[in-house]
Amino acid sequence: MLGAKIHRVAIAGGTHGNEFTGIYLVKKFQGYPDLVQRPSFETVPLLTNPQAFALKRRYAEQDLNRCFLPADLQSSTSTSYEALRAKELYQTLVAQPESKADFILDLHTTTANMGLTVILVNHHPFNLRLAAHLSAVNSAVKIYSAYQPGKTLAFLNSLCEFGFAIEVGAIAQGTLRADLFQRTEALIHTLLDYLDAANRNASPPVASSLTIYQHLRTVDYPKDEHGELLGMIHPRLQDQDYQPLHPGAPLFLTFDGDVICYEGDATVYPIFINEAAYYEKGIALCLTEQQTLEL
Repeated sequence: MLGAKIHRVAIAGGTHGNEFTGIYLVKKFQGYPDLVQRPSFETVPLLTNPQAFALKRRYAEQDLNRCFLPADLQSSTSTSYEALRAKELYQTLVAQPESKADFILDLHTTTANMGLTVILVNHHPFNLRLAAHLSAVNSAVKIYSAYQPGKTLAFLNSLCEFGFAIEVGAIAQGTLRADLFQRTEALIHTLLDYLDAANRNASPPVASSLTIYQHLRTVDYPKDEHGELLGMIHPRLQDQDYQPLHPGAPLFLTFDGDVICYEGDATVYPIFINEAAYYEKGIALCLTEQQTLEL
């Protein structure tokens, strides 16, 4: 059992300023705080990147969700708006006892067809059990693990042992969809109810195993020597997030009509397919391996 370890939950929205679902859920919870309060802990809704939201852009100067490496948080030379904001969030969520978060939930949206996705940044048993509970309550929930042993992640959730991100899509940047807004809000309430039950040593039972999609690697678009695109996601792959991709299956369609196929020797499960924000990062999709974890 977790015991009474969760005293304060931070619900972060707007880490990317053009992902409106999380932003307007945070605004709703700020306006109606009783919706997210639970008897055994305080819930704090937090708009994490207000300047990017004001600009209606993903970020003002750099991606805030890549600014939380310990070395960057301690650096005196990082002076971008997001670097300074990351340091402010670290002080708020970690360093100051009166505002320290015991659980961080970071809300995101994607243009990829990923439905409701929980993104793990570690494999702490409590986070795994919570993820298993969410997927049991809503069978549409998928669990993606970005955790790689020995690698330090730079995400907002890296600040806290307990917590993870929720990624919802497909939805265009800078827009709201009522159905995805409602599904995300329902998942948040299920999560908060579980945390409250865990604090009372009354966690609901979960299955003995959990299916996750473990990150393997990213794949870039075909490009020429100048970095110009030579093709796009193949029509048969578009919107097929979490579906098996077999060796020899089409990945890309070049502008002159050639098909580039997946050359791996094992079946994988692509996600973040054709994510709009990842063009600048050189990522066409992420490849994952389906795994079963014993709980």
